[in-house]
Amino acid sequence: MTPPHVLVAHGSKNGSTAEIAEWIGQDLRESGLTADVLPAAEAASLDRLDAYDAVLLGSGLYAGRWVREATRFARRHRHALARLPVWLFSSGPLDSSAEERDIPPAPGAARVAALLDARGHTTFGGRLGEDARGFIARQIVKQGKGGDFRDREHIRRWTRSVAAELTRATQGI
Repeated sequence: MTPPHVLVAHGSKNGSTAEIAEWIGQDLRESGLTADVLPAAEAASLDRLDAYDAVLLGSGLYAGRWVREATRFARRHRHALARLPVWLFSSGPLDSSAEERDIPPAPGAARVAALLDARGHTTFGGRLGEDARGFIARQIVKQGKGGDFRDREHIRRWTRSVAAELTRATQGI
């Protein structure tokens, strides 16, 4: 039996969400699955998603909104994604709130979740460093409110729970 093949697509402006997506891909592989990690803009240009058994789609949050490329991917492939198990993740809070409690999806992420009938959504802490792009992001860093609030172990636990669910589903358990 071949392991489930998962697409991890991400929208990222400053690289933090892209790095989370790479961690997720690594954790899926360590759990025995096959995973491709692609920027959402690149994944949106795929003709078909037939090669995949599931999709994990994530985006950084900016002013409570998902990155445009992530929502475009969801809209472009909505019919194919409606036939696959889909999980969503967001990254963004620049504090420890994502580790302290479940944060409901931002309105844009909630719309994508409804559009795709997603199995779940989680929010991870974000990172905003000195290399941040955009006026507002640079101002946040300048005010001392940036930093790295991603919790690698939280991401690993979530990914492994998704991997376990996919493995059970493909084995008919």
